[in-house]
Amino acid sequence: MAESKRDYYEVLGIPRDADEKAIKEAFRKLAIKYHPDRNKAADAEERFKEIAEAYAVLHDPQKRQQYDTRGFAGIGDYSTEDLFSGIDFGDLFSDLGFDIGFGGSIFDRLFRHRRQAPSRGDDLQVRLEVPLDLINTGGEQTVRYSRTVSCPACHGSGAKAGSASSSCPECNGTGQKVLRQEGNRDQGEFIFQQVTVCPLCHGQGQLIDNPCPRCRGRGQVEQDESLTITIPTGAEEGMALRITAHGMPAPNSNSAPGDLFVIIHSRADSRFQRLGTDLWREEQISIADAVLGTKLKVPTLDGEVTVKVPAGTQPDEVLRLRGKGLPYYGNKDRGSLNIRIQIHIPEKLSRKERDLYERLQALQG
Repeated sequence: MAESKRDYYEVLGIPRDADEKAIKEAFRKLAIKYHPDRNKAADAEERFKEIAEAYAVLHDPQKRQQYDTRGFAGIGDYSTEDLFSGIDFGDLFSDLGFDIGFGGSIFDRLFRHRRQAPSRGDDLQVRLEVPLDLINTGGEQTVRYSRTVSCPACHGSGAKAGSASSSCPECNGTGQKVLRQEGNRDQGEFIFQQVTVCPLCHGQGQLIDNPCPRCRGRGQVEQDESLTITIPTGAEEGMALRITAHGMPAPNSNSAPGDLFVIIHSRADSRFQRLGTDLWREEQISIADAVLGTKLKVPTLDGEVTVKVPAGTQPDEVLRLRGKGLPYYGNKDRGSLNIRIQIHIPEKLSRKERDLYERLQALQG
């Protein structure tokens, strides 16, 4: 363990005397925020690894005591496997009611050194606009998108059913052409080697005499798809939901496809504007109502409520209804509904209204 690492208590934002519950809650909150399958920031993966390592040490009484006593040197003999042994990341988040991908896959990908797997397909992103009412309660919504898939007629081979492809004679089936040049320079002999895509088979390594009529020999076709996904309660703006193996196909049939990332955005709502977990709304009242006070019927995500506007309310004054906003993601708390008051100044007055305003003006003068 390198001494340049940040203090584990600092990483989780907890005091040194924090109990087991506080450690767990701090880890859950930060892990949800920086999970690399949901947070697309460049440093999200490193932050997640740092947070997970801090939890792995501090949640274990023995490792914590060694760290408290000797710092990083106290746990220097632990391997990565030793640090994370016995931790079920999936179980830590099971009470949220949906799969957020904290199981073995994320552990393997970030903390275990495995053999280089065959190149997988590219990930795919799709934007999904979700109504505020669904973000408020959580629930299912259908996402529709297009992606490239292996041709079902030829199973990705590109060859017509009943026919076969042959190895490219130009590149001997490698899909690459190697240009090699040797020479002499003042410093001595040199060898120059350049690798390019084979011009005959276009990098496929195979030649198809009878191409598949459906995909025209490409081995792939465009396909419209739809999925029903679960929108978590309080889904944050820009949150990415990862759907495994629904991305683009791999370059070869022996590798896994990429993943689909559904990026959540709030659908425009005529009633409110969303800012985090807070909702904002404008209400217009008359001068008389601003001076004397009034009551307004205001929509919320849970139904209509009556709001008292106090006498003497000023333009742009904000009335805050606590707990009437959106729920926090992974938390039982809720934001506020903020009502900004605008005062209507009449452009045209009746004879009686003008007389009353003139009498008021004279009274004030």
